[in-house]
Parts: sequence; C-alpha cells; structure tokens
Amino acid sequence: MPTSGDFFRISQLPPYPLGEIAHAVRAAQAAGEEIIDLSQINPDLGPPAAAVDKLVQACLQPHNHRYSASQGITKLRAACASWYEQRFGVALDAASEIVVTMGTKEGLSHLLLAVVSPGDTVIVPAPSYPIHVSAVFISGASLVGLPLFSSYAQAAQNDYHLSAASGDFFDRLDRMYHNTWPRPKFIVLSFPHNPTATTVDTGFFQRLVEFALKNRTYIVHDFAYADLCFDGFHAPSILALPRAKEVAVEYYSLSKGFGMPGWRLGFCVGNPRLVSALKRIKSYLDSGVFQPLQIAALKLLDAGALSAVEYLRETAAVYQARRDVLTSGLTASGWELSVPRATVFVWARIPERFRSVGSLAFSRRLLENARVAACPGIGFDQQADEYLRFALVEPERKLRQAVERIGELS
Repeated sequence: MPTSGDFFRISQLPPYPLGEIAHAVRAAQAAGEEIIDLSQINPDLGPPAAAVDKLVQACLQPHNHRYSASQGITKLRAACASWYEQRFGVALDAASEIVVTMGTKEGLSHLLLAVVSPGDTVIVPAPSYPIHVSAVFISGASLVGLPLFSSYAQAAQNDYHLSAASGDFFDRLDRMYHNTWPRPKFIVLSFPHNPTATTVDTGFFQRLVEFALKNRTYIVHDFAYADLCFDGFHAPSILALPRAKEVAVEYYSLSKGFGMPGWRLGFCVGNPRLVSALKRIKSYLDSGVFQPLQIAALKLLDAGALSAVEYLRETAAVYQARRDVLTSGLTASGWELSVPRATVFVWARIPERFRSVGSLAFSRRLLENARVAACPGIGFDQQADEYLRFALVEPERKLRQAVERIGELS
C-alpha cells in the first residue's frame, strides 16, 4: 500500500495562503485569549427576519426535504432575473442565463472545471482572492497573474479605482494576452475587489468587454460585494454593458449583503453557453441547494423586494460606520490607506518603522501583542508584503478597541 499522499492530485495545490494566521487565531482562542478577529470574512449581522421565518415555514413541509434541482428551483431563478433588472438594469432569461449555486466558491470552481482543460491558460489579477487562484489549479489549467496596478504607490495615487482611462492596466492586459501561449481562454476578476477594495466604473468594464470580444476570450466576474457600497458609490454589473453577455458571466452572492454566508446561496448569470456548462457539471455533482433555503431566498428577491433593498441600504450603512471607525483609528496610528468605497475590507500599509519585518511577521506580532488578527498582504500577492487586510466583521465598539490596541503597539 502507498505510504505517502504525494501522488494525490490535491498535493499539487499550493498551501492555502492565509491558513497560518487562521490556525494562529484558533490556537490563541483555545488558550483563552480574547482575540478581535478581523482576518476572516464572516458577516455577523445575520439574515433578514422575513427570510428566517420563511425558512422555518418551508422546513415544516415534508416535501421540501426531498432532492431539489441542481440548477435551482424555477421560481427562484425567475426572481433573480427580476432582481437583476431592478438592481442593475440587466435583462436575463431565467431558463438559459441563470443557475443557482452553492455560493461563489462552488460555482466558480465548478465552472472552470467544466470549461478549461490542462494546458489552457487563465488570467487572474494580482492580488486576488485565493479561490480565484486555486480554482484555476483545481481545473488543471495554468495561471497567468496580471497586476491590477503597476505598483501599490500608483494604486494609492488612483485611490484604488480603475476606469476607462486606466490605460496602463489595459496595456498590461494586452501584452500579457499576446505574450502567453496558448492564448488565455478566461479572465477571472472581482470588483469591488477582495482584498484591496478596488472599484471600477462602467467605462472600465466597457473596455474589458471590447477586449474580450476582440480576442475571443471569456470573462468571469465575481460580484460578491455588489451591495456593500458607500458614500453614494454604486458598483456596476459587467452585464449592463452592450454585448457583455456574449463573453461574460457574473456571480452574485447573498452571503455578504444579506448576511447569509452559511446558507451558501448565489447565482451565476450571463452567457448562456457558460451557464449551460455549469448546469451540466452540477447535474453530475450535486442535487441542488436545500429547498427551504431557496424558498427563503425567493421570499427576499420576489415581487420587487422593496424591503430587501431597504435591508441592503441599512446593512451598507452599518459597514460604512465600521469603516469610518477603523480607517480613522489606523490613520491616527500612522497607517497609510485609501478609504474604501465598497466591500467589507480595509487595505492598509503597515507603518514605516515596521515594514521591514514583512506582513506575515507583523500580523503575528499584532496577534500576539495586540490580540488583533488581520490578514498579511503576502497571502494575496508577493508584492504586497507591506500591507494587511482588515475585515469589518465586528461592531464599532470592538473596532474601537482594536484600533486602541493597534495604536499602543504602533
């Protein structure tokens, strides 16, 4: 019998880049330490009461405990179509352009597994959310990293925003595409962005769609933070651009805005060919999201869902207030940052006197001496070793306590 697992396919995956800090947090908590954990994206506000009530009611019906449909129940897909038209001005066909997923991770990973092969190449911006990288590895394709900005100094100068005028980004994209063989089949990206909170406008997406049309490549857009925008900013859907559905799919999630991360509910919408491929592979791999969860989500999105829009507005206001507490406190302690327009993150540069130790060592120091956990930038990008990512997943009181502890250390 084999004595080593090195021949397993999973052994070819790189270690999860943020696993060390997560392990250190659990160890400290097990030892009785009171840790303010701003390292993980685990929304704490909870779902709307109406969704919970509907979930309970649906669970009491025996037929709802049978197998569901892997592509999602018909009424929920129709509700998603109505929601997208209302929220983002995008018309979708519920039958051919929408599939319900078990969150973004599952949907994105399975899509790549269905549509790329070993030897294919996929462009992923750097820094990036780890699943965007690992999904490419799992599919067997090759990853090509594309810097979002030419440098982090330039990112700060541009206030972490990309537009149609961001010619240097498109120059890098064009060079990378034409210097890569075989030519990349997919571009995987996410705006508002994890981890840097970078935002884009419709002009940026228009240029990206034109690039994909010209070069016969597909776009996979992770729209997880669509609903968490601040200061009057509204994140655009890539599908709102002319001809976008010819080359793009988008993942919309209920996890962040609706406080439902454990429900594992999202949607892949857009290009019918890609949606069909995802439906097909899901038909082999799962029997659909637990039906009462889908019925509860339907309650949120159905019939215009004015109460859902108000809930999202209130949720965004909570995160904006948290953002203001954390950014003002970090700035007062010598951290450099751009105040984010969206997401649940603050991407901040370590004070100058600590930069030489690197983000991983400094995040350990922060955990051990200040009892505050944050994610080291190097876990997202080798060039981001002077940065930490903080998540706004604690109430204002805890965030004030966190910045006080950080200030004492800094």
